[in-house]
Amino acid sequence: MPAAVEQFRSRTRVCVIVAPEAVKIEAVGKVSTARKLGVVARVVARVAAQQAKRSRTVRAASSAVSAMARACGRVLHQLWLEVTGLIFLVMAASGGAASAHEYARYQAGRAGLGRVVVAICFTLTFAWFGVSSFWRVRQRGKGGAR
Repeated sequence: MPAAVEQFRSRTRVCVIVAPEAVKIEAVGKVSTARKLGVVARVVARVAAQQAKRSRTVRAASSAVSAMARACGRVLHQLWLEVTGLIFLVMAASGGAASAHEYARYQAGRAGLGRVVVAICFTLTFAWFGVSSFWRVRQRGKGGAR
């Protein structure tokens, strides 16, 4: 074996990967009290859930809460669609007034055609959003689009 390889091997044996002043981790095997309590809580919750599944009263109450939540969710979604539809229609009405104002300015020669076109596009877009929102409410009421 060449001397350089032998020297390299002897150096590698002495070489330390971790600094000697590094602190050793000795508490790896210890489990904190919080973790133990978490495990116990999960086990207790699992057992309680299994017992609750067997109880007719708990199942009936769960079913009632679920049905009520679905009904309230449907009503709140319908209300959301109606409110947003109303807001869009109010904005479309505002855009309609702006369209009329810009058209009058265009006729008088004080504004360009681009401003009138933008106002009309704004009005039509928000009118479509408002009408389609109310249309979705009606479709959901019929049991159509869900």
